[in-house]
Amino acid sequence: MFLALIFAAPVMNAQETAEKTKTKQKKKRKNKYKLPDIDLSHWKVTIPAGDPAEVEPPEILDYATNETLKKYMYNDSVRGTLVFYAEPAATTANTKYSRSELREQIEPGNNNVNWTFKEGGKMKGRLVMGNVSQAKDGKYHKVMIMQIHGRLTNEQRDLIGQKDNNAPPILKIYWDNGKVRVKTKQLKDLSMSDTEILKTGSWKDDKGFNFDEKVDFRPFTLEVKVSEGKLVVGLNNSQYKVYDDIHIEKWGVFENYFKAGNYFQTRDEGAFAEVKYFELEVSH
Repeated sequence: MFLALIFAAPVMNAQETAEKTKTKQKKKRKNKYKLPDIDLSHWKVTIPAGDPAEVEPPEILDYATNETLKKYMYNDSVRGTLVFYAEPAATTANTKYSRSELREQIEPGNNNVNWTFKEGGKMKGRLVMGNVSQAKDGKYHKVMIMQIHGRLTNEQRDLIGQKDNNAPPILKIYWDNGKVRVKTKQLKDLSMSDTEILKTGSWKDDKGFNFDEKVDFRPFTLEVKVSEGKLVVGLNNSQYKVYDDIHIEKWGVFENYFKAGNYFQTRDEGAFAEVKYFELEVSH
């Protein structure tokens, strides 16, 4: 006769089962939680709140708990992006649109240290368009997502009798109804003197350039490279637009800084847009 030995598996009670399920759910949530790969120690942000509000380093590093920023700059922990939200609201000097946008600061907290084309620089970002409103014609509202902005030195400002250090943006990159559109500046008259070209009114927008690829609401990579007399913009490492003409050469007189985020291009009531950055890096 053989004796059958039966070992019964331990039976968990209801509390133990619930705790095990809860632990599994926590682990699952933890694995899904993602953060953007962006160092904000050399950026300040302007948002459409206050008149408007600006937050510089080191305060910007705590953006996730900053009550002023929460609506306009926050993490999407599912996609792992830093979200810039904008709607028609407060604007800055020399502008008519609102923004939730980063401004490069080579020296944290100081706008007076910038760079020239001769010194060069590179900005690279991986981003995706989030929710965005539509105009009456059915097209999505346009959003500026990257810039290179010019800046006068104090000496140049005083030379032309201007009240501030503002100069035009040499590069504007838009998300335009699913396409990436690029615009630069050109001198209205190439015979202008070195003093005359410092004035904003001496420059005009070029005709603009659209990349062939339609990015729509898919992630894409933008890279901007600057060197003496040359500006290159690349989309997804596959198509490039090169500017190396006399206008870029003349632009060498200005200092510059990079910008990235959401500079919303409409004042339509009820409009809104989200721009989401996975990565953003700058080097000089």
